[in-house]
This record gives sequence, C-alpha cells and structure tokens, in this order.
Amino acid sequence: MIYDFTTLDQQLEAAREWLSREYKGLRTGRAAPAILDGISVTAYGSIVPLKQVANVSVEDARTLRVAPFDPSTLKDIERSISQANLGLGTSADSSSVRVTFPELTSDRRQELVKVAKQKLEEARAAVRVARDESKKDIQDAEKEGGMGEDEKFRIMEDLQKRIDVANTELEKAFDNKEKEMSL
Repeated sequence: MIYDFTTLDQQLEAAREWLSREYKGLRTGRAAPAILDGISVTAYGSIVPLKQVANVSVEDARTLRVAPFDPSTLKDIERSISQANLGLGTSADSSSVRVTFPELTSDRRQELVKVAKQKLEEARAAVRVARDESKKDIQDAEKEGGMGEDEKFRIMEDLQKRIDVANTELEKAFDNKEKEMSL
C-alpha cells in the first residue's frame, strides 16, 4: 500500500502560506504595500477592501502612495488607514494619500521579533497537528491490515522527512523576516 500524502501536503502548504501572509502584515522599517492589505474603506455605501478603491505603490523606502481610482474617496481612504492603528503617518494631497513609516526603535524591533516568533510557533503547531493526523491515519491503516509493520515504518520516515522540510522552510521565513527587521 502506498500512503497518500496529499492531505498532509495541502496542510503544510497552508501553514507556509499563512505564515507568509502574517509576515507581510508585520511592519518593518521599509515601506511594504502588503501592510495595507487588511484595510477596508467605507465607500459607495459599503465596506470594500482598499485594493478595490485605490492603487498602492512604493514611493521611497519609507513612503507608500495610495492613489484612489475615484478622488471622492480620498478622505475615506485616509480615515481608514489612520483608524487601522498600524503606527503609520498619513497625509493627503489633492490626488493621493501618502503613508509614511516611522523609523523603528530598538524596543519596537524586539517586540516585532517576538511577534514574528509567536507566528512561527503558531505555524509549527499547525504542522504538528497535520503530522499527528497523518500518523493516526497510518496507524489505523496498519491495524486494519492494509499494510505491514515494515511498510508503516517506511511511510513514517517519509512523513517525518516532509515535516522536517516544512519546519525548515518556516524557520527560513522567520530568519528572513528577522533580518528584514534589523535593517
């Protein structure tokens, strides 16, 4: 019997993608449009994501420019970014909103590294849950007589290799984010 790792692979990929999205939202000293991904704007009588009402671009290392598609939404966009409590400065001119990133203090960097480490642990927990589910499936298959003990151990080794690769990738993502925060 060949064990199907499709579900495990999907869960591991979901953990990697989740961590990546979380790290994009963590502010570093550099301007990154991804920090504004979670912001919604009240426009046209409903709440819509910022991406649907404006174009976000990097102006320089510490400034983003948010250019609305419709100039009448300029004040709503500025208000939404300010109310998001991201620690960013905003100023509007006639056609766009400039979002400035203040310099990071060493204390704030340490706090952000702690948050990044916490996100890494949450992703690792998801990997452990996926591993435990797969182990249970493998053990159940052995009990039902679908595989022999040698085959079970071979599949368990393959499972552990996949888990090790996933944890290594998560650790690399953390290391990259930590380096980015120290710049």
